[in-house]
Amino acid sequence: MLHTGRPEAIKAAARLVDGLHRAGIVAAIPAEDLETMTPWLAAGAAIRLEDYEADVGLDCELVVVLGGDGTILRSAEWAITSDIPLLGVNLGHVGFLAEAESSEIDSIVDRIVDCSYGVEERVTIDVTLRDGGEVIWSSFAINEVSIEKASRERMLEVMVEVDGRPLSRWACDGILLATPTGSTAYAFSAGGPVIWPGVEALLVVPLSAHALFARPLVLGPQSQVIVELIDGSPTHGVVWADGRRSTELRTGMEIEVTQGKYKLRLARLSESPFTDRLVNKFGLRVEGWRGAAEGRLDPPQPQPELGHAR
Repeated sequence: MLHTGRPEAIKAAARLVDGLHRAGIVAAIPAEDLETMTPWLAAGAAIRLEDYEADVGLDCELVVVLGGDGTILRSAEWAITSDIPLLGVNLGHVGFLAEAESSEIDSIVDRIVDCSYGVEERVTIDVTLRDGGEVIWSSFAINEVSIEKASRERMLEVMVEVDGRPLSRWACDGILLATPTGSTAYAFSAGGPVIWPGVEALLVVPLSAHALFARPLVLGPQSQVIVELIDGSPTHGVVWADGRRSTELRTGMEIEVTQGKYKLRLARLSESPFTDRLVNKFGLRVEGWRGAAEGRLDPPQPQPELGHAR
């Protein structure tokens, strides 16, 4: 899957598909994208994704996405429900969900052919919107569910409930409910903490709340959060899942957010710790670091070899 509006994505994808084709692996590409890519591909190198889905005899073992985090989130909607690992190849700016850069295509082909990649699981969240107890909309999110005001000049009046008990009433611009994966996305920009991906947690970040108690909260993985738009709120709102799927929020409605039933499976080409990813993606200054001082910290342990994914 790729961002066909970017020429560099088409070229990188064609090189990837060609390398896989020479190794006897066929790529499945969405019909609309395949039409754009056909002039770049050898005959028989790829099939339509829709044909793959219709043929129960075909087996897909990996989703490769070429683009920024937005393209990866779009593709994850397909991969997550199919329980197939996703490998992101960065063509964007920060590309926090991506594992490799487009300049590494030849190496990526080798790793896919050899199945020499690991798989890391990330938690997701489920969101349900109710009106008078009736479910009127539901979705899931990999990064965050955002509850936002619809009118710039007015604020939302919400009541937040955690695990069946009222927590606080906020007049605010909105609320973010994020996963650890999403803690480096919208929630990070809103002042929330960075949560290591190995932590199963739910992050709550108020947006410009007029209240004494309006700090980001890190909840347990089994916590249930309900946000109700209070009757008499000066405006209505919008509920977004990953900034891609949305629905209108009116007074009296409530949004329930819990840990998701699906997990996002990310293919990893290295065993480098999340600290290194954080430093590299945000360009953090670490010059002057001399490593672990003797007698204070244990020396780094050798990382285990990555096994085959199959």
